[in-house]
Amino acid sequence: MKELATKLMLLTTILFPSIGFTDELSSGDTAWILTSTALVLFMTLPGLALFYGGLVRTKNVLSVLIQCFAIACIVSVIWVIYGYSLAFKGDGHFFGDLSSLLLNNIARDSISGSIPETVFVMFQMTFAIITPALVIGAFVERIKFATVCLFTIFWLTAVYLPACHMVWGGGYLGSLGVIDFAGGLVVHVTCGVAALICALTLGSRRGFPQTPMPPHNRTMVIIGAAMLWVGWFGFNAGSAVAADSNAGMAMLVTHISASVAALTWMFIEWIKQGKPTVIGIATGMVAGLATITPAAGTVGPSAALLIGLAAGLICFYATQLIKSVLHIDDSLDVFSVHGVGGMLGIIMLSLLGDPNGFLGNGASGISDQGVLAQLHVQLLGIVVIFVWTGVATWIILKILSLTIGLRVDDETENQGLDQMSHGERGYNLD
Repeated sequence: MKELATKLMLLTTILFPSIGFTDELSSGDTAWILTSTALVLFMTLPGLALFYGGLVRTKNVLSVLIQCFAIACIVSVIWVIYGYSLAFKGDGHFFGDLSSLLLNNIARDSISGSIPETVFVMFQMTFAIITPALVIGAFVERIKFATVCLFTIFWLTAVYLPACHMVWGGGYLGSLGVIDFAGGLVVHVTCGVAALICALTLGSRRGFPQTPMPPHNRTMVIIGAAMLWVGWFGFNAGSAVAADSNAGMAMLVTHISASVAALTWMFIEWIKQGKPTVIGIATGMVAGLATITPAAGTVGPSAALLIGLAAGLICFYATQLIKSVLHIDDSLDVFSVHGVGGMLGIIMLSLLGDPNGFLGNGASGISDQGVLAQLHVQLLGIVVIFVWTGVATWIILKILSLTIGLRVDDETENQGLDQMSHGERGYNLD
């Protein structure tokens, strides 16, 4: 009888290969997540490095590039030692456990869903890399390099890993039904709130806001932004963790939102200032990508148009509020674009993810109890991650300020971090 069942299962697999079984390796899914992993790492190196590097002044370009590289290396090592285990193992509400310390028990043939667990480990590592790298935008041109390195270690451990476990690793928020497809809470709210706390704690760059501090290389900015756009397909569509219709829809809505947000930001600038700018259209694109990230697995194309429009409008005016009204030197608009965008997407997915709603074409996944029930859970998720990140980030910065210090001295800031902190220059002008 058992032999007959085995033969029937084998025959079914041959005749109907689309029918999958639990923990069966899929070469198609594996190939797609391998590709997505490369795309997400491409977002940080070189995408974000070039995007941020072009936005700072000439004397600080190398400091941004080395910070991105160092963070990628530091996070990779931590992820292998204990990061992956604390994020995705165990059943705690806020933290995982150390059952996979040093990736123990993860063998060559270990499977996570339909892909090798090694591929899943690497895919999630790239998310962990870009999140603290995004925070760089809040403290460029004035922070000690040693502080960046230590901040990355402590922040990843105290903020990113528990946030990841709470939402994606079977922890508190995931058990409540919070939806965050690709990182609205885990990536964008954590980095955005951390950026705001960093900007407030470190204080402004010398001369801000009176002295103009324009980007030194707009060509570098747009190249980096374009790399981010391409890499984001791996970020969002890869989060389906399969080569299926969910990945296809996630890719489609990601592109739509980015396009609409970029145009919205560009036209606002055009109307207000008389000219559209390359910095504006690039920043609008990033806002659209950040905002669609948590919703990419839930909404359809029509909703993506609305999300992109809202992202362009709301994130644009958030930057004006933070810098021009409140005079907070969140230098590269991390909170306004990523923090506000991430929270906006978390909220909008509950309103637009109803398959029976007005914009329900292609939408799926919200609570069976309806829009208001899902909205309540999503708002709770925002509050928990916002408070957790804010408090932990402030404590980390205070500890560092009392030990090695946060800011470079005045002379280093005036001369530039490239020469004074790293002994190099980005451009040979002699």
